[in-house]
Amino acid sequence: MRLAHPGEFSKRAFLNGRIDLSEAEAIAALIETQSVDAAKMLARQLKGELKTFVLHVRNLLVEILAFVEVNIDYAEEDLPHDMIEQIYTKLIHLYETLLKTYESSKRREGMMQGFKVSIVGKPNVGKSSLLNTLLSYDRAIISDIAGTTRDTIEESLRIGSHLIKIIDTAGIREAYDRIEKIGIERSIAAIEESEIVIAMFDNSRDFNEEDSAIIELLNTYAHEKHIVNVLSKVDLDNHFDTTLLKEHYISLSHHQGVPQLLKYLETILDQKSYEDTTMLTSLRQREAVKKAYEAIESSLKRMNEGELELFAFHVNEAIDAISSITATFERDEILEKMFGSFCVGK
Repeated sequence: MRLAHPGEFSKRAFLNGRIDLSEAEAIAALIETQSVDAAKMLARQLKGELKTFVLHVRNLLVEILAFVEVNIDYAEEDLPHDMIEQIYTKLIHLYETLLKTYESSKRREGMMQGFKVSIVGKPNVGKSSLLNTLLSYDRAIISDIAGTTRDTIEESLRIGSHLIKIIDTAGIREAYDRIEKIGIERSIAAIEESEIVIAMFDNSRDFNEEDSAIIELLNTYAHEKHIVNVLSKVDLDNHFDTTLLKEHYISLSHHQGVPQLLKYLETILDQKSYEDTTMLTSLRQREAVKKAYEAIESSLKRMNEGELELFAFHVNEAIDAISSITATFERDEILEKMFGSFCVGK
């Protein structure tokens, strides 16, 4: 009698063919996840959704490869004249399907570990106050002195069924202090990493060059991120020209307006979470699909050039890549590394 090794039961089920690699990964991720959305997606993978998708793609590729092998071996026989057109059409469909799956999974990557939401603005607009209000406790230091926050502060928060990582950033402005400059660089990095950006502007102060620079910075990300404009301190005298904010904005004062902001964020997160496509839940799976559609792309080029042997080589590459999502690894050390990350006995 001995204690079970980490992941031993799942590993035995995998080696005995009861589950495949994608289902084993789903078990490990399901244990760790704190997101309701991620748990639902992983449950679908555990029921074999991804396995079915991989099998379908693999079978189509094997069928295409068989057609090509026939064409290579029996080039002088009377083969259907439209065979190449049929193969080309099927490959284009597979390429588009895999690319869509990959890009959709990249967009929903935050669903597994939490979507990143950064709060940005010039110093002393109320970013840290908003963070504390959202968290319901004083996580960040609040002060009337501009530039109090010198580094990013990251905390987890649940909005509806979604897990997010809320990031309070250093105020963005022209800085001469070396430490503050580093903080501002990290603020910009946080924007680049976030799926949603809350841009805060101070209603009690006139629009100035700092606000203009922030709007200009955010415009560079407008097509790839959700920008939520927030006007703070609306209980004070109005000095800010709201017509300069092109998009819809939400007004905040103390605790007023926070429920509206949370509801708006939940709507965005609902849209980001729901897509009727197969979800790739790990980096390994996404890399396998990327390698598969890139191999298909190469095969299409070889087909156009009439090089069927090289075409078949690239189709084989695509088959190997997509099969790796569910297939058995032969190297024991890879299995040990994967299943060793499980909880003991799982």
